[in-house]
Amino acid sequence: MTEQPSRIRVWYRPMRSRDRAEHHRVATPLELLFDLCFVVAVGQAATALHHALAEGHAVHGVTSFAMVFFAIWWGWLNFSWFASAFDTDDVPYRLATLVQIAGGLTIAAGVSSAFEGDFRVIVAGYVLMRLAMVVQWLRAARSEPGCRPAALRYAAGIVVVQALWIARLWVPGTAGAVGFVVLVLVELAVPVWAESNGGTTWHPHHIAERYGLFTLIVLGEVILSATNAIKEGTAEPGHTGALISLAAAGLVLVFSMWWLYFDRPGHARLVRRPTMFTSMSWGYGHYFIFASAAAVGAGLEVAVAYDTGTLHLGGLAAALPTTVPVAVFLLSVWLLHIGPTNECRPIAIGFPVTAVLVLAASFTPAPIHIAAGLAAALVVLTVVATHGERQPA
Repeated sequence: MTEQPSRIRVWYRPMRSRDRAEHHRVATPLELLFDLCFVVAVGQAATALHHALAEGHAVHGVTSFAMVFFAIWWGWLNFSWFASAFDTDDVPYRLATLVQIAGGLTIAAGVSSAFEGDFRVIVAGYVLMRLAMVVQWLRAARSEPGCRPAALRYAAGIVVVQALWIARLWVPGTAGAVGFVVLVLVELAVPVWAESNGGTTWHPHHIAERYGLFTLIVLGEVILSATNAIKEGTAEPGHTGALISLAAAGLVLVFSMWWLYFDRPGHARLVRRPTMFTSMSWGYGHYFIFASAAAVGAGLEVAVAYDTGTLHLGGLAAALPTTVPVAVFLLSVWLLHIGPTNECRPIAIGFPVTAVLVLAASFTPAPIHIAAGLAAALVVLTVVATHGERQPA
């Protein structure tokens, strides 16, 4: 008779490192669920940014959005890279992931309060999410001797920083803002410190797919936000033509952003230069891609309000919430996927030039339409310039 696996092995497996060269390594259903739950927080942050911009509180809105988005992005990033190296998909792993999802949804619930200066709910969700990550790292340290030094460093670093985040709640005013910046830098330093003592076996193709999927979801959130705003705008008579035109321009803009991000294989740089600096700069740099993409949704909502006459801001103030994040998105994709020294000079030059022109479009009577046209022109340039070019494996 064939020996049946013991009952404990059905729900629990030792957490071993995944093979970095594993074939057909793709995102799991649990990872997709994780992304969908986290995009709720992204949507809440974009909505709060839209309200702040519409009320003329641009500096406060952008600053609050950047702070809140860090909590969302950092929790997502740490889960994704850990899963790429240690995903066992057993019951304890799934339950720990459930706790992280609960932390992300708690962050979503605290976004409105955070924009008013109260970060208690955000910190509660963030700490819950990060301490669940500590449990995962301790489990990896116990089961995988080869990664034990790095795993213990991760666990220790996360615990210390969470204590500091809690302590920061009692630091007022400017000192609290400075403390936030310092703690962000410390958070970013923990993986560098941990990986320097024997790196984890994350999978480059899997990581690139995870980042690509989250980019898709964020762009989908942009379309949803803009669609809802246009739907509300059409309820008032006399604006249908302008809103249809704006909707078309917004769709072209988002579609062009999608095209430009996915035109080059996301894993190409990670495979070509498998160094810690490359992986960290690529992984960390996506903060600006994700945040700028999410901010475009808020910008399009502001543009809808301006076109319907419900926004008491000037044309430039209504244009910048869209053109600035689009320019940041183009520059970020250029730096992370293309590179200033890319051998295809039209593309290497085209991205930053287009970003500057998109910003300049803010001073025109139709900034969103011109920005969409410029982004579409950059797509045409990339297609023509790479015609017949052999794509990296």
